[in-house]
Amino acid sequence: MMRLKGKVAIVTGAGSGFGQGIAERFAAEGASVIVNDINPDHGEKVAAAIRTAGGQAKFVAADVSNGEQVESLRDETIKAFGGLHVVVNNAGISHRNQSALTVNEEEFDRVYAVNVKSIFWTTKHMVPWFSEHGGGCFVNIASTAGVRPRPGLVWYNSTKGAVITASKALAVELAPQKIRVNVINPVAGDTPLLATFMGEDTPEVRARFISTIPLGRFAMPNDIANAALFLASDEAEFVTGACLEVDGGRCV
Repeated sequence: MMRLKGKVAIVTGAGSGFGQGIAERFAAEGASVIVNDINPDHGEKVAAAIRTAGGQAKFVAADVSNGEQVESLRDETIKAFGGLHVVVNNAGISHRNQSALTVNEEEFDRVYAVNVKSIFWTTKHMVPWFSEHGGGCFVNIASTAGVRPRPGLVWYNSTKGAVITASKALAVELAPQKIRVNVINPVAGDTPLLATFMGEDTPEVRARFISTIPLGRFAMPNDIANAALFLASDEAEFVTGACLEVDGGRCV
């Protein structure tokens, strides 16, 4: 249907997992996509695959916890594709599943920098562009961890709660500028971060996690990509401040 034809989108953390799935789906639906990641090998590979499939994509390296690099990411996007319409804040990390008492300060600071400060920086640097060009759209990838926290992930859980609250507040504050802000809350996905979330990756641990998901499986990249596609499209022009659980029933 080419639901994003003519739109330019940044997808952070798009070198693998949910971000890769979102970038690929957006490109297939007509968007020109900036594939952002801190890993050049992964990011270049995703962007090249999109181009091989006939889509428009460019890799731009940036650490989303760094304000100057986020500003450069914006500028590189506009230089490459002539504008910007959608920002998907997908980049995220977690500390290993463990007691809240054993997470060290460096791990705590890094999780907050990547998961929360990145929203601060994209807001600071993307909102002025959106405001000057008639509006725009943020899709922030939070987590069911911000709604129904799991033990062992206390500080990660709290970052995702912060993303949800900030996104709702931004949705209200930015609405007069025609800037929409929505959230997707995935359940644990079969991505490179899964072992970190679970603490260890064994059939027994996987079965325990899956047993908490009524539909009986982990989230897959395409599940999240489909939700992001709707929220980024003009079909969702009257949707802002929404939090969509894509979780197989985990939060019911």
